[in-house]
Amino acid sequence: MEEKEYTFQEAMKRLDEIVTQLNAGDLELEKAMDLFTEGMKLSARCEKQLTEFEKKMNDLMKENGEADDPEK
Repeated sequence: MEEKEYTFQEAMKRLDEIVTQLNAGDLELEKAMDLFTEGMKLSARCEKQLTEFEKKMNDLMKENGEADDPEK
């Protein structure tokens, strides 16, 4: 299966679609496994993007003399 490049928002939307389909419970096992695999890959990609975004934000805040803790 060819992997599509999604924006973060598109990936989250696709994840929601996958969860809905899996929760419906009327899929053949092979289709369910394909969707589960796709969902896990999308989830990992989104988590990586969020981690990178958080690092960039922290770096920018350090450059501007802001505290490391965004709660402050």
